[in-house]
Amino acid sequence: MVTVDDVRAVLAQLPRSSEVLVRDRVKFRVGQIVYVAFSQDETEIGFAFPKEERAALVAARPDVFFLPRESELRFHWIEAWLDALDADEMRELVLDAWRMVVPQRVAQEVLGPPAAGQHHDPEEEPNPPH
Repeated sequence: MVTVDDVRAVLAQLPRSSEVLVRDRVKFRVGQIVYVAFSQDETEIGFAFPKEERAALVAARPDVFFLPRESELRFHWIEAWLDALDADEMRELVLDAWRMVVPQRVAQEVLGPPAAGQHHDPEEEPNPPH
């Protein structure tokens, strides 16, 4: 089971990333773009994720992942139950979310080149601006 503190430990030292508290919800952002957010009760995590890939992920693992509410489907965003994620999977997902919102150069300096199939389009906002 993953906790907010586990996620915080992964994201705390990333360049340009900051933690904020908005309406009693912990969020991580780069500039004004939120790329990871938790529900108020800290049982759910939402994060930047390619729109074109999320339906397949939800269909394959509905016990772990779910779509954001309808009003947020236009964003590059998916949600998951924290207690259904293990630490390695969480780390990969939140680092990929961060990669989506920083310049490619910054991401490559920290994480190396993206894996095959990953893309970064700085013109697309990845997530809801809560």
